[in-house]
Amino acid sequence: MIFVALGANLPGWDGRQPRATLEHAVRRLAALPALHVHRLSRWYRTTPVPASDQPDYVNAVAALVADPGVTVDPAALLASLMTIEAECGRQRGEVNAARTLDLDIIAIGSLIRAAPDPILPHPRAHLRRFVMAPLVDVAPDWVHPILGETATALLARLPPDGVSVMS
Repeated sequence: MIFVALGANLPGWDGRQPRATLEHAVRRLAALPALHVHRLSRWYRTTPVPASDQPDYVNAVAALVADPGVTVDPAALLASLMTIEAECGRQRGEVNAARTLDLDIIAIGSLIRAAPDPILPHPRAHLRRFVMAPLVDVAPDWVHPILGETATALLARLPPDGVSVMS
């Protein structure tokens, strides 16, 4: 299973609201060769991390599966995600800046990869409620390959503030 975190807090390239941009991104993920969206979490409204005056984010996690016999190259997947971000108007600049779309690989199975990018599992995912809450929606029993704990256990340790399910 491959987990991709999705987030946005600015209107997209065409003026669509963040959730509409994220829904478009999910459709683009589903169109990637040899990959399929297996599950999608609920949508979450989250406050910016670190705290700032930028708009709230909309976040989710997609669980992807590869076709049988296909090995997913992390660097190639990252390049595909960056292409989708660029198509949606993402401009890279300041760290933690507001964005039209952010796609992050959280994990590819139990793969541990220290370098080159992407580092897997994502080095800060387990510290972020806006990632772990939607991850629990799609894979509550996923075990972090380094920490040896389930997504549910990791989420239980995080402060409950700043994340709410959208209707």
